[in-house]
Amino acid sequence: MVFDLEYTAWPNSMARRWNDPGEFREVIQIGAVRLAARDWRETASLSLLLKPRINPVLSAFIQDLTGVTNAMIAAHGIDFSQAHARFLEFAGGAPLVSFGRDDLVLAENARVYGLRVAPLPPHVNIGPWLYRNGIDPRGYHACDVARLAGVALEGHGHDALYDARSVAAGIRALAAKGAPSPLEDIP
Repeated sequence: MVFDLEYTAWPNSMARRWNDPGEFREVIQIGAVRLAARDWRETASLSLLLKPRINPVLSAFIQDLTGVTNAMIAAHGIDFSQAHARFLEFAGGAPLVSFGRDDLVLAENARVYGLRVAPLPPHVNIGPWLYRNGIDPRGYHACDVARLAGVALEGHGHDALYDARSVAAGIRALAAKGAPSPLEDIP
């Protein structure tokens, strides 16, 4: 299963590694796609909006980047604990694939919120696999993976579901060219 997160951010917070006072990578969106093992075809999807607790008002920066607005969070957002449980239920114990270490961001949110949550299934960061298969991911994001693999994909980059689909499309394209499964990278 491929997943992606969007989380609170401000101008240059990534460069600062969220180290300015009050900055924390609170998850505001989880997007995931379940894939068929044989051909990496999408079989189901999940998109959840989350209400941040520490910074409940989203910055203009993150709203512009993701398209997730304060109004959307107010109308459809759920608490992290609920979202995390629904995400794990959707995963069903399947190995997780993401661009980067979104697994660590989930764990960090659970810890900061004081939640005791079930451990995540095994996880692989797709970056090293992409590199071994001819795509240098440095300086790119999950939303870029489909394009880097030569696949056109409609949608809005930095939307968690779009980004999960972008990674899945990249995997499918590289698998069609004979790349081994990225799941082989799971320890």
